[in-house]
Amino acid sequence: MKRVLCFLTIILTTNLLFAQTDNYKTAADNFQANYNAGSYDEIFNNFSAEMKQALPLEKTKQFLTGLKTQMGKIESKEFISYQQRTYATYKTTFQKGILAVNISLDDKDRINGLLVRPYKEPTETAKNAVNALNKYPKEIAEIIFSKTKEFPNNTQLSIALTQNGITNYYGVIKINDTISPIENQNNVFEIGSITKVFTSTVLASLVEEGKIKLTDDINSYYPFPFKDNIELTFINLANHTSGLPRLPENLDLSDPVNPYKSYGKEQIEDYLRNMIKLEHMPSKTYSYSNLGAGLLGYTLGLSQKTSFEELLQKRVFDQYKMENSFISPLHLNEKLVKGRNPKGEITANWDFDVLFGAGGVLSTTKDLAKFATGQLDPDNKELALTRKPTFDINENMKIGLGWHLLKSKKGEDLVWHNGGTGGYSSSIIVNLSNETAVVVLSNVASSHPKTGNIDELCFELMNEL
Repeated sequence: MKRVLCFLTIILTTNLLFAQTDNYKTAADNFQANYNAGSYDEIFNNFSAEMKQALPLEKTKQFLTGLKTQMGKIESKEFISYQQRTYATYKTTFQKGILAVNISLDDKDRINGLLVRPYKEPTETAKNAVNALNKYPKEIAEIIFSKTKEFPNNTQLSIALTQNGITNYYGVIKINDTISPIENQNNVFEIGSITKVFTSTVLASLVEEGKIKLTDDINSYYPFPFKDNIELTFINLANHTSGLPRLPENLDLSDPVNPYKSYGKEQIEDYLRNMIKLEHMPSKTYSYSNLGAGLLGYTLGLSQKTSFEELLQKRVFDQYKMENSFISPLHLNEKLVKGRNPKGEITANWDFDVLFGAGGVLSTTKDLAKFATGQLDPDNKELALTRKPTFDINENMKIGLGWHLLKSKKGEDLVWHNGGTGGYSSSIIVNLSNETAVVVLSNVASSHPKTGNIDELCFELMNEL
């Protein structure tokens, strides 16, 4: 099959109050009818305001025209499931093949996310999987099993549940289609974008010491003007309202196995001097940016005349006694849980240079549980600053510095972030109202079709607590 033209804009990373199936059915039916009729303006008119900004009319027409050229009209569709609590997946039969069409709706039933990609049938391993988690509490074991049975053999998950000041650990490994207990709370996983919370914690600590201000421009730390005299502030980088794109234009993606490895000082300076272009005005729109978070970390290092990694070690790892958290997989040997691709085969770890602050940390559930517990300390001003709302994403979600701030169905205050790399997926959530926390680390590739199960597992375990 030809390479399928795809586009994804998920405005919100998680929505605890997703719409009813009828709403999605109506949206999917309308999309099919308008797509087949070539009424692309109508599809665009059903976009949310954020979606219209992210994918303007001409780009929408270009995308849909290209899709129809390659795949033809939609002949039928079948609802499959909700994924990651954010979007509905439809097995969609086109004239020239079968694709998965994923649609996300906002609270006004407007499309705020659209993804078209090759459809993969559920694996048989889920049907044959055996639950051997008898040593764990029944309710916990059943939740874990239900969310891990579709992952490939050699998958590991490491889970921490904190309640009433006590943390319990649950490790699982899938071998020969059997999911069994394993003690792995001290084993190391890539944590991907959870790193962004640590990057913002370094920022908050410097702000609390009076070394910088959230509203300071980062430009003064560079010995050259940014293209078009664009100015960026620390707070806009930390809360994804800078207007920067998700990735820099000059990032070489020819090596998807290790995409950030060769992006260094020369590349980021060239980007800032000659290429930087904002997708929207700062402080006006939430638009998740790995570039922004990576640039934040790199600039924090420049501001203190050191490397960001040194700041991270001193101000986070040492401060919260995270003795098994690292900036590189080198020399970890048997402590490192090998990352796996969607087929369950070992894949390379990701290496970061100047964009380390976007996703470079490796850690353990035991260390992350310590950091999560620190969020419950009422006297910790720097952590409190990271949780202070800085921008309203919608009525159900705000963002602080790094952390996404949610309300549970019971009105409880939650802070959450997740992460994903080529061989790992992770999720962490802290309930500030009842002082509980859940950490889930895994060697499930972020591109695995069921990677959303990691977030779902995290939230379901929190509900269980």
